[in-house]
Amino acid sequence: MDFETGDAVLQEAQQWFVLLRDDAVSEADHQRFSAWLAASPAHRQAWEETGQLWTRMDAVVPALQLRERLRPAAPAPARGMLSRRGWLQQAAAATLVLGGGAYLAASPDMFADHRTAVGERRRIDLPDGSQVELAADTAISVTMESGLRRIALHRGQAYFQVASDAARPFVVAAGNGEIRALGTAFDVRIGQDDVRVAVSEHAVAVTVDGGRETIRLGEGNALQFGRHGIGPAVPADIASVLAWRQDRLFFQEAPLAEVVADLDRYRPGRIVIADAGIAALPVTGFFHAAQAEAALQTIAATLPVRLTRLTDRLVIIRAR
Repeated sequence: MDFETGDAVLQEAQQWFVLLRDDAVSEADHQRFSAWLAASPAHRQAWEETGQLWTRMDAVVPALQLRERLRPAAPAPARGMLSRRGWLQQAAAATLVLGGGAYLAASPDMFADHRTAVGERRRIDLPDGSQVELAADTAISVTMESGLRRIALHRGQAYFQVASDAARPFVVAAGNGEIRALGTAFDVRIGQDDVRVAVSEHAVAVTVDGGRETIRLGEGNALQFGRHGIGPAVPADIASVLAWRQDRLFFQEAPLAEVVADLDRYRPGRIVIADAGIAALPVTGFFHAAQAEAALQTIAATLPVRLTRLTDRLVIIRAR
């Protein structure tokens, strides 16, 4: 995608951002930057936006993908402004160096028993006869004890078909809550700010904050819970909720931030919403999971947003 004028200025600001953090930066570099910053109000605005954007890029590309993408560098260009690809590589390397320890410490799924990659979907047969289907970019841990069957959903989305065993409750832990099966099949999805539960067979009991709130959720209904407690049970289109099991993604008036989080699980790299004001824009659509790029183009064509591609893996969404 061709950069518009504003995108070109933003790219320059990003290049300066990396250059000024280089150990070899010179006084002449600082002087040239000062002159660039003072040359136009647009430069200062782009510089401020770059600082805000950088704080949101703690995981631009997962560590394993970064290792894959960072190839031995070509001979260094003449000192001065970096190429767009050079900026990304330095930025990615800096993210690994500065944030690597935090990434390892803050990843509860590091030792998950089962996980799927981006774009992958897989069914797990548990020892008790239950089945778990994992959506893309999902991780779970499984604990089977004499008196309890417990699944920790670390990230992503999963569909559970539970084998009956009255002596061993089946509990799924997700976010700040737990979902206890009552002879049932149900879907659990971890979103950005909450967890959604939808029941396709029988019922579940949903509890948050160690029992502070509990609600029984019946077949054909869904609810969301999070740090603000449990939301009300509402009728749900279960076929649409479970469309991901046929590699389809259905959104009905869903916030753009939620849609982007889902698309991120089906394409390598990262999609970043740079303007908080567009995160809540409603999206309605039916997309094929294998065509996340086409979904992005449709979103850009129907909403007041524009896409800026820094590489084939990093896409920035901003207000048009």
